[in-house]
Amino acid sequence: MYSEIAANKRKTVFLMLFFIGLVGALAYLGGVYFGNFTITIGALIGSVFYALISYFVSARAALAFNGAKEIQKSDDPRLWRTVENLAITEGLPMPKVHIIQDQAFNAFATGRDPKNASVAITSGLLNALDDSELQGVMAHEMGHIKNYDIRVSMIVFGLVAVVSILADILLRFSIFGGSDEENQSPVLIILGIAAFILAPLIAVLVQSSISRKREYLADATGAMTTRYPEGLARALEKIKLGGSATKKQNTSTAHLFIANPLKGKSFSAMFSTHPPIDERIARLRSMGSKI
Repeated sequence: MYSEIAANKRKTVFLMLFFIGLVGALAYLGGVYFGNFTITIGALIGSVFYALISYFVSARAALAFNGAKEIQKSDDPRLWRTVENLAITEGLPMPKVHIIQDQAFNAFATGRDPKNASVAITSGLLNALDDSELQGVMAHEMGHIKNYDIRVSMIVFGLVAVVSILADILLRFSIFGGSDEENQSPVLIILGIAAFILAPLIAVLVQSSISRKREYLADATGAMTTRYPEGLARALEKIKLGGSATKKQNTSTAHLFIANPLKGKSFSAMFSTHPPIDERIARLRSMGSKI
């Protein structure tokens, strides 16, 4: 299990470096395409500025977008004690605890780091789980905090937005003017437009890849914390049967949840930010004999 966690962390670092390289390459291509590297410098500065803003405000936005309300111990002692005990077990600061008034079966964690972290669970899932299942779900979310997945998610969120905005601006320039097409190779023009169109698609694929790996990692970390993988496995079975689609639909925060919160099947499996629940359950149950 430890080797799986270490391997996933290495792969995520490589994917993040690729992501940053994609932003830089897109900005450089814009400079080459328009024959003006001031565009490249401006794009990079603007991208860094936007990513930093996203990094610091995205957690609060994610909670607000999904209707998460912070609670105190007196509001729900069972949930509070579960999170508190897990934080003590992991040696982590107590995160802020939120409940989402929604009958969907879902939960998520967000924040910049363990000192600035929050966990949230829907009222539907909270009421449906027994104590060991609730412990499994919240251990999964605390696993995201322990592994700094929440920080990775915020950075990836910012970078996806940067790539999409940058590609959109450059694409509009290429269509509506800004370059001397008579002095440029038609091949370069075609390649430039293709790059501006494909870049956001590549960004989404990278985001999906990182998110899927992080869910497996959090499952493993949560199982190690509770020493009882079956609790989370049973909770995931209930999530699958009860339905994870929330009332408030937000694609920008979907990757934060323990299960896909979006309705329908508008995205193919390759774009999914979540691995198949059945596969996660099978992995957890295979861990039972190894812990």
